[in-house]
Amino acid sequence: MPKGYWVSVYPAISDPGTLTAYNNLAGPAVRAGGGRLLSRDGRVVAHEAGITQRVVLIEFDSFEQAVAAYESEAYQKALVALPDGFERDFRIVEGID
Repeated sequence: MPKGYWVSVYPAISDPGTLTAYNNLAGPAVRAGGGRLLSRDGRVVAHEAGITQRVVLIEFDSFEQAVAAYESEAYQKALVALPDGFERDFRIVEGID
């Protein structure tokens, strides 16, 4: 069964400290949903139209598990904690089996 992945790219973060409330809620929600953090705030080399800002990669045992974790009540509460005007490009993608 193919794994599922959350891929988040943050085009602009003016004040990373404003993510504290979101991070405090999102981390436990992701772990409760079976997610494993693979990459966050690591080095990035961007090519073509790529963005070098913050990239987060989270792995789940299946695509369905990744979708369910996003839709969970706990993660939805975390989304409410994202600061106003905050911008990110978020995808749930299916891996190759």
